[in-house]
Amino acid sequence: MTLITGPAFQGKLEYSKKHWPESIEKYFDGETCDYALAKGADVINNYHHLIRRLLDKSIDPVAYTDELIRINPCCVVIMNDIGSGVIPIEKKDRIWREAVGRCGCLIAENAGRVIRVMCGIPTAIKGDLP
Repeated sequence: MTLITGPAFQGKLEYSKKHWPESIEKYFDGETCDYALAKGADVINNYHHLIRRLLDKSIDPVAYTDELIRINPCCVVIMNDIGSGVIPIEKKDRIWREAVGRCGCLIAENAGRVIRVMCGIPTAIKGDLP
């Protein structure tokens, strides 16, 4: 598994398309994808949005992430780093932020590679750059 993370609009998706071009047909977008089908994706973009959708449906995102790791250990997961900055006022947003952090930690722990992309520049946090 590979986790690509970093702030919003910093080139994470572009980086993944450059290094996993054969997977373009199996890219899933967390904003719109079917939850069950996403577990078979080669690449899941906007995983942080998928987590919000899971919470909205009262689905435990940590359990979902654990299952994704178990059944699809080769998946590339792209998610924004939302843990820095201002703490949200709304409780629902704080719960989402915490869930994104917990899921990101779970993915990173189980990933062979964790890449942070900032200003379009990748940095390997765990493992090597492809």
